[in-house]
Amino acid sequence: MQELLEGDKDCFLVEVKVKPTNNFKIFLDADSGISIARCVSFNRALYKKIEEAGWFPEGDFSLEVSSPGLDEPLKMWRQYRKNIGRNVEVTLQDTTKIAGKLLEVTEDGIVVEETKGKNKKKEVIAHSLLFENIKQTKIQVVF
Repeated sequence: MQELLEGDKDCFLVEVKVKPTNNFKIFLDADSGISIARCVSFNRALYKKIEEAGWFPEGDFSLEVSSPGLDEPLKMWRQYRKNIGRNVEVTLQDTTKIAGKLLEVTEDGIVVEETKGKNKKKEVIAHSLLFENIKQTKIQVVF
């Protein structure tokens, strides 16, 4: 898989899930966003490599290539970087939740700006959070 991604520096592997039924789910992302067409292209190329390698002579495997989707937590530093400016919900290891705008991503962690209250009671708090203290971070969709 890595050799297929080497020609596309913008795209990166997020996760691979393999089920005992020979079902492979490959999750890709890209700094500029990943389209369905790119996923289809990677799927075809990877499918061809698996067939050529003869891993499943009976052809009893399935392959899905997609983006992680908004409901999946961020797993990689590059995902955090590409989502600067978006609203996130961060769950810390102690189960505390912080919701706000992702302002900054460093090597060690992130800065999330949380707004509490309204009008005169409005309070803006910048939380500096270390990755080691983060259990999960999810993008929040705003309508």
